[in-house]
Amino acid sequence: MRSVASPIRPAEAGCAVPAPAVPASAVPASAVPASAVPASAVGVSAFRAAMGEFPTGVTVVTVAAGHGSMHGTTVNSFSSVSLDPMLVLVCLNENSCGLDLIERAGAFAVNVLSAGQQGVSRRFADRNRPVGSAMFDGVPFEPGVTGCPVLADATAAFDCRLWQSHRAGDHLIVLGEVVALVHRPQLEPLIFHAGTYKALAHAPMPRVA
Repeated sequence: MRSVASPIRPAEAGCAVPAPAVPASAVPASAVPASAVPASAVGVSAFRAAMGEFPTGVTVVTVAAGHGSMHGTTVNSFSSVSLDPMLVLVCLNENSCGLDLIERAGAFAVNVLSAGQQGVSRRFADRNRPVGSAMFDGVPFEPGVTGCPVLADATAAFDCRLWQSHRAGDHLIVLGEVVALVHRPQLEPLIFHAGTYKALAHAPMPRVA
């Protein structure tokens, strides 16, 4: 795995630039399915409800920046990006207290929660949770290679060096290069769908001819 000279990398030069997206207002009405609602008429709550139909896992993104500065936040916008180098991304609200710590530390960890960690998910999603290291009181963890907290009993954890970040609306897309990982395949993952926590069903899917 190649080393990273700077925690935040500029966009790669020489890459093809995609054609600009066509504004929603420029799409003729005849091209919109009858059941579709124009984006201009959709509120945030309706958009969030529709996005909730996409089932996801649940992660806690953690960071430690020295002198006891620690932070964790529940995130379900998480994805792999590249195999070589091994890159992942998370999307964090632009007002997240953790962003400054991630930039200072040049690192973060993504902990994929297991089915028994609903309480951990709720704790790190609570806006009134304690700040700093007190946020982790009662939550078992070990410092990872980067020093960021790696939670016990997570089904997987990815310890990352900060690769680059990109602003996207009211969020930042934060990419990390994986420097160490934990995998506990014997643990079931925690699932989030339509605003509720759920578990995997193991009944086989019916075959489609």
